[in-house]
Amino acid sequence: MNRRYDGRRVLVTGAGSGIGQGIALRLLAEGATLVAADINTAGLTSTLDAAPADQRERLRTVEVNVADQDSTRAAVAQAVEFLGGLDVLVNAAGIMRAGHLHEMSLETWNQVIGVNLTGTFLMIQAALPQLLESQHGVIVNFSSTSAFGAAPYVGAYAASKAGVNALTHSLALEYSKQGLRAVNIVPGAILTGITSGFELPADADWSLMARLPGWLEGGAFGKPEDIAGVVAMVASDDGRYMTGTELRVDGGALM
Repeated sequence: MNRRYDGRRVLVTGAGSGIGQGIALRLLAEGATLVAADINTAGLTSTLDAAPADQRERLRTVEVNVADQDSTRAAVAQAVEFLGGLDVLVNAAGIMRAGHLHEMSLETWNQVIGVNLTGTFLMIQAALPQLLESQHGVIVNFSSTSAFGAAPYVGAYAASKAGVNALTHSLALEYSKQGLRAVNIVPGAILTGITSGFELPADADWSLMARLPGWLEGGAFGKPEDIAGVVAMVASDDGRYMTGTELRVDGGALM
C-alpha cells in the first residue's frame, strides 16, 4: 500500500458507512491521521472496528449533523484539536429520497438539499481557515451522474448534486491562488446503504432506469473501494495539478 498520506491530516464526513467509510479506511491505510465524522454513531463504531489495530491511534470519530451550522463548526473544531490542523476535507455525507416530483413534500425537498448541498457548504465554510493555513489544502466533494444525465424519481437529489458541481467550481477558482484545490467525484451506481435501501414509487417505469448501472463487470454496481482509490489519488500529491473539475466513476454509465 502506498503511503501518500504520511503526515496528512484528514476529515471525512459520511464515514460511518458506504463510500465515506471506504474512503476513511483507505486514507488511513495510506498513512493519514484521520477524523471520521457521521450522524450515525453506531456506524462510526463500525468504522473503528474495521480499522486495523495498528492504525487506530491515528483515527478518531466525531458525531456531526452536516445540515446544522453549530454541529459542523463543533465537529471541525474537535477534528482540528485532534489533528493539529487540516489538510484534506472529504464531503461524502449524503442522502437520497425517491418519489414522483409532483408528490414530493417541501419537507423532503429541503431535507435532501439541506444535507447534500447546504451540508457541503457548511462543512467547507467551517474548515476553510484551517485548509488555507495548510497551504496545500484539498476539498473533495461528491456529485452524482444524476447531475449530468437524466435520473427519474430523484429530482431533489439530482438538483442538490448539480448545486455541488457549481459550488466546487466556484470554490476552486476563488481560492486557487491560496493553494487550495477542490475536485468533484461523480459516482454512478455504487452498492451502499443508500442504494440497497432505495425504493422507487410503486408505479415506477423501470425502463427509465436502464442506464443506471454501468457497462463494466456485466452491469454490476460498483463498490465503495472503487471510489476510495480515486479519492486517494485526487487528494494526494498525485492529483496536485487537478482542481475545479469532475472525475466520473460510473462503470461507463454516461459514455
